[in-house]
Amino acid sequence: MNTTCRSFFDGQNICLPLTEIPFYYTLRQNILPGLSDTILALAAPVVAYWSMSLFFHFLDCSGWKWLDKYRIHESVEVKSRNLASHSDVIWAVVIQHIIQTILGYLWLTEPPEISHVRCQREMEAVGGSLVMMARRLMGDDSATRFLEARGAAMTHWLYWWGIPAFQIGFSLFFLDTWQYFLHRLMHTNKFLYKQFHSVHHRLYVPYAFGALYNHPLEGFVLDSLGAVIAEYLAGLTVRQTIFLFAFSTCKTVDDHCGYSLPFDPLQMFSGNNADYHDIHHQTIGIKSNFSQPFFVHWDTLLGTRMTRKDIEERRRKVKTT
Repeated sequence: MNTTCRSFFDGQNICLPLTEIPFYYTLRQNILPGLSDTILALAAPVVAYWSMSLFFHFLDCSGWKWLDKYRIHESVEVKSRNLASHSDVIWAVVIQHIIQTILGYLWLTEPPEISHVRCQREMEAVGGSLVMMARRLMGDDSATRFLEARGAAMTHWLYWWGIPAFQIGFSLFFLDTWQYFLHRLMHTNKFLYKQFHSVHHRLYVPYAFGALYNHPLEGFVLDSLGAVIAEYLAGLTVRQTIFLFAFSTCKTVDDHCGYSLPFDPLQMFSGNNADYHDIHHQTIGIKSNFSQPFFVHWDTLLGTRMTRKDIEERRRKVKTT
């Protein structure tokens, strides 16, 4: 496959040309020479986790005064209120990374060779679906004229943008749904909370490299298993999987970073940010803000959302009673 125009679908005298490939795609068999995309998918979340964690840890240790106004808690609170040492946290995260890497290795298979034939076949399938849909909606004659005029552009958009965007969006939605209901269950069920989820809440004041500080079984079910099921149901390619794993990891670390940064793109991405999740780690909000890591729709729809304004109103009512 190349960027010149060629016929990839030919049926009933309808010919749809292959147009230029988008900027995000590479014809190389692997993104990084000498490293398979499967191995990159396994390494990406680990590298993303520790890279972001070390960045925020550097900010914690920098002593820069201008950062104080963005800290959710004073630095001294991390030492005085948390019940897990840094070494405990690091070992727990390393164990989770080992588990998720083993699961990912067993789950993912080596990607097929990226070839002209493979992309040609996939685009033919998209083109065929577009033809069938157009004929059902418009009839044969109108569909033929429509596809001759716009079929190539629509098929190109669907294949390179529409379908991939839907797949990624669905995987994010599923991951949020999986984590919301399991996370909420671990708070409402006393046994699950005491035996498993209470480990994570030993960090009363969250910090970046404690984002995946969990009981190993919880980490496996809530994070690792949820991610591979999202990948499977969304039908992601290995390269889309690299993005999903790395992006969700970065978002999770950022949600625990301890900073409310107005210039942080991940905190601008949605209302489910470090400040939002910090409320959940406090006593007043431990039965609220179960949503993670991307959006807040489940908390909003099911009445478990709490904001700083809500906290202020509760405290004001307590004082007046």
